[in-house]
Amino acid sequence: MAAASKFGFLFRPKWLGFHLLCAGAVVGMLMAGFWQLRRLDERREANDSFVEQIEQAPVPLESVLGSDSADGVDLDALVNRRVTVSGTYLPDQVVLFNRSQGGQAVDNVLTPLVLDDGRVLIVNRGAIPVEGDPPAPPAVAISIEGRLRPSEVRQRGELTDADADIIEQTRRVDLERLAPQFGDDLVPLYVELLASDPAVGQGDPALLDTPVLDEGNHLSYAFQWFIFSTCVAVGWVLAIRRSLKSRAPQL
Repeated sequence: MAAASKFGFLFRPKWLGFHLLCAGAVVGMLMAGFWQLRRLDERREANDSFVEQIEQAPVPLESVLGSDSADGVDLDALVNRRVTVSGTYLPDQVVLFNRSQGGQAVDNVLTPLVLDDGRVLIVNRGAIPVEGDPPAPPAVAISIEGRLRPSEVRQRGELTDADADIIEQTRRVDLERLAPQFGDDLVPLYVELLASDPAVGQGDPALLDTPVLDEGNHLSYAFQWFIFSTCVAVGWVLAIRRSLKSRAPQL
């Protein structure tokens, strides 16, 4: 009876609300911490996949995508694979803005390449200064090596590109959106240019930097969430102990 009387105040509505608040905070912070650890695992897997793909010798595009159609091909498995391809650039180009290179804001230049088999491949030729005029592509047959990249789609919260019959600027490489402009035979992946023959010249866009592979801040964020949850739990215990001490003379 004495123990029940001593701890009875903990079951009052105010204290029950406090318990629920603390429990919810601890559970939420633990979930956030474990979510960061899952993000860390995903980041490591993505880094490993990038290294595995980029270290493979370049292969002809048709050997991985076929010569007529990419139906049945696992496109995700080809992302970051190095490929070679030959063709002729079209003069129509699209500026890909809101990009960065070397810590600075830049635009990228998207140029359609008509392949020997008639399909069209979008090539990100590299970076130019913001609002700069995209250099004209070589007007000769060209062979390139590039890194395959997936079509980009608008994520929740991102701005939408304006509707236009002829796209001259875009926020993302949305191949479905570019297809009406460059033909139904658009290859379902695009490439970031790594090298070309004839070689990239001084007046051409600067080749894109190789992505920096790191694990981000996920591990430190996870530790922070776990520390915060521990602090809340300790604070809950201290609050109860303090209340017990303050009530001791009354018991």
